[in-house]
Amino acid sequence: MPHFIVEYTNNIKAEADIPGLLKKINDVFISYDHIFPIGGIRSRAIELKDYCVADGAEDDAFVHATLKIGAGRSAEDKKAVCDDLFEVMKEHFADLFSKRYLALSMELIEFSEFGTYKHNNIHARFKK
Repeated sequence: MPHFIVEYTNNIKAEADIPGLLKKINDVFISYDHIFPIGGIRSRAIELKDYCVADGAEDDAFVHATLKIGAGRSAEDKKAVCDDLFEVMKEHFADLFSKRYLALSMELIEFSEFGTYKHNNIHARFKK
C-alpha cells in the first residue's frame, strides 16, 4: 500500500491525460518512501461511462480519487501526503477546470492490519 484509485467521467478522457496523472501520483508517493515502500505503490484509473452529475442538464465532469493505506502513519504524515496528492490533481486538471464544469475530490481510507492480505515479491527489488 498505498493504492490510489481515480474514477473519471469519460467526457474528459481526450483531454485528461490520465496516464500522466498516475505517473505524477506515483512520484509523490516515491518522494515519501520513508512512509510508503516503493514496492507497494499502486495507482489505477477507472473510466466511467454511466454517471449523472448534478441535475444532468450540462456536460459536467468529475474526477474522484480514493487513497487506501494501511494503518500506522501519523496524522501529520497523512495530511502532508494528502495535501500533496490533491495539489497534484488540481494542477494536473487546472486547464480543463478553467474551460468546463469539473468537480475534483479525494478521500482517504485507512485499513487496520486485520482484514488485509498481501503477497508481494516486488518489495525485494527495492531493498538494497
